[in-house]
Amino acid sequence: METIYFNGQPCHTYGEVPVVGSKAPDFKLIGKDLNEISLDDFKGKTVVLNVFPSLDTPVCAASVRRFNQEASKLKDTVVVCVSMDLPFAMSRFCTTEGLDNVVVASAFRSPKFAQEYGLQLVDGPLEGLLARCVLIIDKDGKVEFRDLVNEITMEPDYDAAIRVLEGKFY
Repeated sequence: METIYFNGQPCHTYGEVPVVGSKAPDFKLIGKDLNEISLDDFKGKTVVLNVFPSLDTPVCAASVRRFNQEASKLKDTVVVCVSMDLPFAMSRFCTTEGLDNVVVASAFRSPKFAQEYGLQLVDGPLEGLLARCVLIIDKDGKVEFRDLVNEITMEPDYDAAIRVLEGKFY
């Protein structure tokens, strides 16, 4: 169980987020076309999982915009934006915003993802949604970066994630 905060109020997750160096669990998420998306679909690429509660919040929307901008500069990298939002809403958001460098993936039918990645909120005002977290999974399926955002109303550490993606380990 991880402890994070929503406006200062403690919230907890089901399980724990995979640690750096561990093998990333496979997942089955639902894409905008209602087809399944799995980690295996991105073999040979670095995968950035940008996980958040809902695109209907300004901070979550900002993270998708920022990663869309950054993804266009990254070689052999795919950014997968994951929330409990329905695939239709995620697709509509990206279309309206003109975002085409990210893959949207809904966890609405994927309790296994939320639990195996330790990101399902089990209490607090956002219970049932996903915590805000950025995970970078290398081409071999190992977690090489983990940023479980302590205060869910804040944005992730984009700069740290980008340094890892650029190979600058500070």
